[in-house]
Amino acid sequence: MEKLRVGILGATGAVGQQFIALLSDHPWFEVTALAASDRSAGKPYREAAQWVLTTPMPEKIATMSVQDCQPNLACDFVFSALDATVAGDIEWDFASHGFPVISNTRNYRFDPLVPLLVPEVNPEHIQLIPAQRRQYGFGNGFIATNPNCAVTGLVLGLLPIWRRFGIQRLVVTTLQAVSGAGYPGVSSLDILGNVLPQIIGEVEKIQREPQKIFGKFKEDQIQLADLQVSAQCNRVPVRNGHLISVALELATTAKREEIAAIYAEFRSPLAEWNLPSAPLKPVQFSSDLFAPQPLRHLGESNSMIVTVGQLQSCPVLSYRLVILVHNTIRGAAGGAILNAEWLRVNGFLPARS
Repeated sequence: MEKLRVGILGATGAVGQQFIALLSDHPWFEVTALAASDRSAGKPYREAAQWVLTTPMPEKIATMSVQDCQPNLACDFVFSALDATVAGDIEWDFASHGFPVISNTRNYRFDPLVPLLVPEVNPEHIQLIPAQRRQYGFGNGFIATNPNCAVTGLVLGLLPIWRRFGIQRLVVTTLQAVSGAGYPGVSSLDILGNVLPQIIGEVEKIQREPQKIFGKFKEDQIQLADLQVSAQCNRVPVRNGHLISVALELATTAKREEIAAIYAEFRSPLAEWNLPSAPLKPVQFSSDLFAPQPLRHLGESNSMIVTVGQLQSCPVLSYRLVILVHNTIRGAAGGAILNAEWLRVNGFLPARS
């Protein structure tokens, strides 16, 4: 399979760097264009970016020149790691010029014609793209997004329960790592030895996005799932990894042993496609009394899985559990790359002339 050429918008930021690291040896995609703000354009990448990852900057990337975010990049499609304050116009401009845009930003997540995609959960939602192209005049371009990083962990971690028993209500409390705030992120004086009980805009995402992701595709639209979600979000002094505490009310009665069994049996619905970034078992269930923990469980399966533990009966709703997701990999760059793989095998990412 010939590699597709990839452009990265917002390449100098923390998520942009994660895209670069994850794509360095990708069998299907090759980074050929880097774009960022005016202050970075024209510089070699090693001068434009303050590299924050523990893995070294790829030498080929280090010498590439950073370009403006203009739709003339030498690539077949783009990943967007732009700040939401500027992403809307830029992503629309690229799509209007025929570029597929696979975005990590929030700007178009609630657009009714834009897929909010977690391929294991709602793979059929990519069928919104033809209607999007027609209505918005994008030609061969389109916009597809991945969810908020905590929402990715939430919906993937709950998928086995959702499919077998249904869920009516969720009460969600997140403990979110500082890397979720980007770089330089949260001031050390605010977060060291402390917890911040507010992340602006986060509650709305966690309460709304699962309704679209779990919704049904029908006649060029998504029928939102009938799911009530109450959320509270906290920033904690952890570098990577969002912990999500969930209390849930099932739509049908189930014993704890039945729920544990469906987690043990669950396999990726994408397995037959052999996607490079798709783990065979994307949800790992643990009965360990002290699982999941960021330091112990984040690195499994290249950090593309979520870990579920602490499954217990709940005296108020039905059950409670805890989900762990790597926020910058599965919840951001890695999730977007998996979206691109799914879009490619379904014919939505052809090579551009």
